[in-house]
Amino acid sequence: MTDQLSSATAIARDLIRCPSVTPAEGGALVTLETLLKASGFRVERIVFADEGTPDVENLFASIGSGRPHFVFAGHTDVVPPGNEGDWAHGPFEGTIADGVLYGRGAVDMKGGIASFAAAALDFVKERGTNFGGTISFLITGDEEGPAVNGTVKLLEWAEANGEKFDACIVGEPTNPDRLGDAIKVGRRGSLSGTVTVKGTQGHVAYPHLADNPIPGLLKLMAALDALVLDRGNDRFQPSNLEIVTVDVGNPAFNVIPARAEARFNIRFNDEWTIETLRAKILETLEAAAPEGLGWSIEFKRDASESFLTRDDTLIETLKAAVEAATGRAPELSTGGGTSDARFIKNYCPVVEFGLVGQTMHKVDECVAIDDLDRLAAIYRRFLERYFSNAGTL
Repeated sequence: MTDQLSSATAIARDLIRCPSVTPAEGGALVTLETLLKASGFRVERIVFADEGTPDVENLFASIGSGRPHFVFAGHTDVVPPGNEGDWAHGPFEGTIADGVLYGRGAVDMKGGIASFAAAALDFVKERGTNFGGTISFLITGDEEGPAVNGTVKLLEWAEANGEKFDACIVGEPTNPDRLGDAIKVGRRGSLSGTVTVKGTQGHVAYPHLADNPIPGLLKLMAALDALVLDRGNDRFQPSNLEIVTVDVGNPAFNVIPARAEARFNIRFNDEWTIETLRAKILETLEAAAPEGLGWSIEFKRDASESFLTRDDTLIETLKAAVEAATGRAPELSTGGGTSDARFIKNYCPVVEFGLVGQTMHKVDECVAIDDLDRLAAIYRRFLERYFSNAGTL
């Protein structure tokens, strides 16, 4: 770190310089561990494994004692940078130019981690370790990957070790245009499936000797595409099904394929559960399938339910901190994709608030230095207000 950089900027730069593309740790957790231990945090590094998935390193750190027990959660793993030659600044160089920090993970979400680390370190430096509760970091290296050996198992590990959480902020980039636009207070659920139709391979000139699976598959997918699941409600936007791929694995023009499959994903609101939605999909396919069609469906195992956080203390405390730092009243949103909040919500109330997400996963991902510092100030205000109200929790 240098005197010219704020704490949040320096931490973000150091994290970006760690090439932690899922599932590689890349030095990012080492950087955090060193930083947090130097300020008195208790730090544990835990590796989880599962068949068919890569081993993943995770970090759990805490300071203070007793309740309320507040958690900052996030991930240090990042998506691949693609062709590094397309970047104006190297994806893992952490270059600062004209008040902007460049690099993979700048907003998703090493910048968010840097801001909440800077806020927590400043809070503890001022208040000491007897601030009336516990602050923890729940950091995974598996959010951008299979999400099997990360937050799910880290939460189970924490619970088995007696950790009980009262509230959590996930530092994902939730703001669409400006810092202070939105707090995510819930997420739609996600359900994915693969529809397969089997036929009989043959020569296109002799169709009576074959059975083309493609027309049948198209009928099934047309029925799914025509579904109007709901109109949304005052909490969530409408549920939506998207067909994401159709595959037959056939490069030839004179061959009728033996098999065709299509995949879909549904983002659904709280008018559905995983089970009721599966039943609706099966009912729709059964009604649309021509007689004698050999079809099947397999639902992906990583489905997640929708959720909505209603914890007024958590939401109003964060909202007040955002307004004080930005002058904007953030929208309480449930839009967008999924995050590890879908796992954390089973253990404590959780919301998401972080940087502006416009450059996430893009070439030349970047964050304004002012936004890093402003986000750190928001988290810092939140901690002050949250633990000042600890007696009411």
